[in-house]
Amino acid sequence: MSPYLIIAILLGYFGLLMCISWYTTRHSSSDNDYFLGSKKSPWYAVAFGMLGDSLSGVTFISVPGAVKDAQFSYFQLVLGYFVGYIVISRILLPLYYKLELTSIYSFLGQRFGAWSERTGAFYFLVSRTLGAAARLFLAVGVIQLFVFDALGIPFELSVAIVIVLMLIYTYKGGIKTLVWTDVLQSSVLLLGVVLSIVAISGQMNIGPMGIWDQVMNSQHHTIFFWDWHEKSFFPKQFLGGMFIAIAMTGLDQNMMQKNLSCPNIADAQKNIRWFSVIMVVVNIFFLCLGALLYQYIQHFEIALPLNAQGKVVTDHVFPMLALNHFGLFGAAVFILGLTAATFSSADSVLTTLTTSFYVDVLHAEQRPNWNDHKKRRIRQATHIGFAVVLMLVILMFRWLNQNAIIDTVLMIAGLTYGPLLGLFTFGILLKRKLRDAWVPVVCILAPILTYFLANIATMKESWPSLYALMVGEDGVWLGGYKFGNELLIVNAVFTFVGLLLISHRRQMHLK
Repeated sequence: MSPYLIIAILLGYFGLLMCISWYTTRHSSSDNDYFLGSKKSPWYAVAFGMLGDSLSGVTFISVPGAVKDAQFSYFQLVLGYFVGYIVISRILLPLYYKLELTSIYSFLGQRFGAWSERTGAFYFLVSRTLGAAARLFLAVGVIQLFVFDALGIPFELSVAIVIVLMLIYTYKGGIKTLVWTDVLQSSVLLLGVVLSIVAISGQMNIGPMGIWDQVMNSQHHTIFFWDWHEKSFFPKQFLGGMFIAIAMTGLDQNMMQKNLSCPNIADAQKNIRWFSVIMVVVNIFFLCLGALLYQYIQHFEIALPLNAQGKVVTDHVFPMLALNHFGLFGAAVFILGLTAATFSSADSVLTTLTTSFYVDVLHAEQRPNWNDHKKRRIRQATHIGFAVVLMLVILMFRWLNQNAIIDTVLMIAGLTYGPLLGLFTFGILLKRKLRDAWVPVVCILAPILTYFLANIATMKESWPSLYALMVGEDGVWLGGYKFGNELLIVNAVFTFVGLLLISHRRQMHLK
């Protein structure tokens, strides 16, 4: 597919986003429009738009590719998500609406104090910045490899272009714009998956029932795994998925801000219920697409993409097939789907990072000496500032050892949600007050202990003496147990216990 045609598709898509941005912001003037969309967002738009926010470019590329080794084990995680969304609907949303929050971390400030609020906001700012940068790095990297390299456009310029485009259509409208741009992007993302399946079936000359037969006859469709040592063990995946959904959706300003823009709690809960159903269905399509990709490769005897060490790069399987083997239609569908996934998972981050910094760190709403004009200038400068930070973090990935850095950053981003889960759980379940100044210390130590627990096994080669001291000369750490997504729970437990140690009985009442 011609690089110029791909660029034309990208520019046409961006034009649609700009039209939506103009239409939704033509009468916008207040910060309430930017932060909460004046509380007028339709629940069905929020529900469908959250799909694109949850399914990033990483999901669009990685989930189908990972089927080669992980089969359908990812679906165990998705089932856990479903239960986690129920918890969000029944417990967290009613709390947020009762307190009339703009930033959900204001709950921590009301419940415990300013240090707790800023600690929650800090972990959100770090995790979302790193997570969004990692997703954009992967997606822009794919477009760079297959498009911009051929045109001699450097990676740094590619990243700057993408960031500026996102900045343009989110700068004024904030949530009011994002609710509707996410509807477009979720629609394109879903069409990208479905039409990719159609493109594969067309080239393999199979009908709708033939698609299902191909999936069921593949060697990749096993869902449930029962070896307790492995990361794919069902209880690990299910419980990990449940708490990942609670932490990364219910305790994440990026996801909750759109829910808080609904007119009332009933609409917000309806949104989450429908979103949870849609997520299950869409992930089935992603996994089926993955099985079909490898059936296609086997059918046409196509060589798998390899890295310099001769290892299969599963993240390049879908792009390689779509851009080189599916024809013009399949390539266009892939580019549109990847673009939608990239923008939808990253554009809202600029708005929600701005919101959390503005409300939780600057406490701008509590400064009577700041007039509306000054507040708006500070909010806009913060928005631009986070766009620059996001670009610099992406470039940092490029300048350093890319694969190792991305793996490390994603691991760190996962660890940061443990303290949030521990803090909110403590605040909701117990009536004890915390020594607020000690909260950051607990929330720093908990992830460090979690990381240490999960990586003791790797010390056997690096620090054999220390490993032998802890486990024994011939011992195996935890019987060979491999930590997976349940590390989030372990991290939250460490945080909860630490908070218990710095607490006392006197209750701090919410405002």
